[in-house]
Amino acid sequence: MSKRVAVVTGASSGIGAATARALAADGWHVVVGARRLERLQALAEEIGGTALALDVTDQASVDAFCASVESCDLLVNNAGGAVGTTSLADADLDEWQWMYDVNVLGTVRLTKALLPALRSSGDGLVVNIGSIAAREPYRGGAGYNAAKHSIAALTRVLRLELLGEPIRVTEIDPGLVETEFSIVRFRGDKDKADKVYERMTPLTAEDIAETIRWTASLPAHVNIDSMLVMPRDQGAAHDVFRREE
Repeated sequence: MSKRVAVVTGASSGIGAATARALAADGWHVVVGARRLERLQALAEEIGGTALALDVTDQASVDAFCASVESCDLLVNNAGGAVGTTSLADADLDEWQWMYDVNVLGTVRLTKALLPALRSSGDGLVVNIGSIAAREPYRGGAGYNAAKHSIAALTRVLRLELLGEPIRVTEIDPGLVETEFSIVRFRGDKDKADKVYERMTPLTAEDIAETIRWTASLPAHVNIDSMLVMPRDQGAAHDVFRREE
């Protein structure tokens, strides 16, 4: 395969799907992975990529996915998510377990499995999608804060561990992005999800995809260690300008 190969997880919607489209338009062959295979197949057909079923919380699924990836120049660890808004006092440990497994261990599983291919590429790049929640704790975000702070830590450790090797490591932390994220967090309650973005202009999935595309387009000696990307209407996790109705 003459094109450079990018692997994007969580690619059936939102930032993952937008990233796959942006990278394909920039000349990459994109391998997309997620649980919703029907959506993936439609996306792969659209962009001329490869769709492979992937559940990042299942080691057997990760092993089968990575066994089908012949080469990898870019890994975008995008699979993740939040569920619930309970305090530590009321923590639902099943929610915390899911968030840690999909955000943190999912990233570890894919990165560990594809590091040999990234090394072999001679110019590899790992992009981990974090969150403003990785930088700023906030009420109602305890479990997600903990998971995304872990992503930030493991990204920085990986950067140190790979120093001197031909692999770049980047953390991209989005602020408010209007995708299916809040619908998942509020367990399908669209009214609650819509209130997160009401009377302000959030980022789009395409905005974050463009930062990933740009990062991947830079020369091999340039490493974007981390990037916080927020909409103009957001100054902090819970500091949002909302227009009068």
